Amino acid sequence: MIPLLLTILCSTSIALILKHSDTKQGNPIVLLAGNYLTASVIGLILMLLKDASHSIETLIFGALLGLLFVASFFAFAKAVAIAGTALATISSRLSVIIPIVFSIIIFDEKPSTIKLIGFLFTGITFVFFYFSLLKQNNSSSSRRNYLLLLFVLIAIGINDFSMKLYKNIRPESEETFFVFTIFLFAFIYSALFIFIKKIKIDKKTFLTGLGLGVPNVFSTIFLLGALSQLPAIFVYPTINIGIIIFTAIGAYTIWKEKMNKAGIVALISGIVAILFLSIKSI
Repeated sequence: MIPLLLTILCSTSIALILKHSDTKQGNPIVLLAGNYLTASVIGLILMLLKDASHSIETLIFGALLGLLFVASFFAFAKAVAIAGTALATISSRLSVIIPIVFSIIIFDEKPSTIKLIGFLFTGITFVFFYFSLLKQNNSSSSRRNYLLLLFVLIAIGINDFSMKLYKNIRPESEETFFVFTIFLFAFIYSALFIFIKKIKIDKKTFLTGLGLGVPNVFSTIFLLGALSQLPAIFVYPTINIGIIIFTAIGAYTIWKEKMNKAGIVALISGIVAILFLSIKSI
């Protein structure tokens, strides 16, 4: 149970650190560069300790996925700033629906009644996302923010699906090399963006990003530890729901970030959707 709790705490701290950086007006891409630098170093150490094997195919896979990691994390950081910590976190956690959709499309799997109920509650959640954003901003801003939340869900979902796809098509011996490659190229992409756009590197934001990289890496390590001790059907919904609740409480406690009624409904329906999407077919 300890790895399970540590996974929740690490993932929660990621959203709260992003919120903290936003309150200090830190540039998200500078934050991400620091984050991926730390993640790359930790990934390299883990790869060397395990004496991982490597291949050009895994290198290319990791390089491509690294770009999506940067895009999804940047979108999540912007969503935290624009839509609020709780709504952004709900959207990121609902990304569990994307691997299910891909399995239906690619592998011709038939969704169970339980999964269809999960789809329904996901739809309800996004309807109330829009109502919540509409009360926060004008209609044009609400549409833009709504699309941002949708992009967060889809991009993070594709990340998760790609990780699962990797485990099916590439050898386990290259796993740490794959993780290192993702983080390394994510750092390269974010650093190139900073260089090309001539973005000023704020020292405090970059140092915050270095700190962010620690829970970012260890959330994955603790997740693997939790999965080795407990069944996945218990681990995934517990982690996703725990992160949503802890993040909402943390944002309210630290910054008094409140949710309107539509946002509260979205939070509840999002939790219900995750529960149904995580249950095995019956």
